[in-house]
Amino acid sequence: MSSSTQDMTRSNTEGTNGMSSSTDEIQRLKEEIKGLEVAQAAQTATLAGAQATQAAAHAGTWSTMMAGAGGLIVGMFLAVAIVRSKR
Repeated sequence: MSSSTQDMTRSNTEGTNGMSSSTDEIQRLKEEIKGLEVAQAAQTATLAGAQATQAAAHAGTWSTMMAGAGGLIVGMFLAVAIVRSKR
């Protein structure tokens, strides 16, 4: 039997303190749920940040490659123009 099941069984068999223990158990469960909600939100935010970083890196890679290709093409035409003007 799990710890929480044992706690619930104990709180149900305590007699006069049963109501207080049940209230404590409900409060504990609410706190646990809140903690899980916060953990899930943090995980979602972390994943979104990682995806945004990856997208930015990918975009940066493509823009760098395009700029490099553009520079190469311009440089080639410039070199051809310089060679022809020297003849």
